[in-house]
Amino acid sequence: MFLAIILGHLFVISVHKTLVLATHNSHKQSEMKMILSDLNIQVIGLDQFPHIGEIEETGTTLIENSLLKAKTVYDITGLPCLADDTGLEVKSLNGAPGVYSARYAGKNATFSDNMNKVLNELNKLDDLERFAIFRTVLSLVDEKTEITREGIVEGKITFSSIGDHGFGYDSIFQPKGFEMTYAQMVDKQKNKISHRAIALNEMKDVLIKHFKKGGIIE
Repeated sequence: MFLAIILGHLFVISVHKTLVLATHNSHKQSEMKMILSDLNIQVIGLDQFPHIGEIEETGTTLIENSLLKAKTVYDITGLPCLADDTGLEVKSLNGAPGVYSARYAGKNATFSDNMNKVLNELNKLDDLERFAIFRTVLSLVDEKTEITREGIVEGKITFSSIGDHGFGYDSIFQPKGFEMTYAQMVDKQKNKISHRAIALNEMKDVLIKHFKKGGIIE
């Protein structure tokens, strides 16, 4: 156990019961914390480490970027770190935006900018040509081990933005078997079927073993 002063407040952090999420994205933090809430661990985000800035995603694959973020945050904090990298892969766009999903419309693009670029590029395509995959790769890094898990959901891109929930491309992605976009779903429903939920549930078994053994990943 050690003490940390974060944003002017004193926190007691148990090394063997704390997991850091390597993201500044408050939407991702909230979603991931909700899915991991049944584990008896303290899950914290980078908002509690203000000295850690944006981590440049220099990898060419989701796995590379996910591991890069997890390793960087682990090296700085010394705590087990979980990082994700997520991409929307549209078949008619040859897999784009893919690894560049967060900055598809440019380095400082907003969620709306990225989403509108995809919609514009698919503007003349019919329903059968709008197949897409949402893919999340999670990486868990500690002192001795690096482990990755993946979650994939098939679906299609809608013709316009629909729904007010979620973030990113949620309002234009309709998962297979549903008549609504991610953004039309309440959190509880989305967190049962999303690409990130699938990856996190795959990772849960690893996390349970890790924290039961006092911070040893096998």
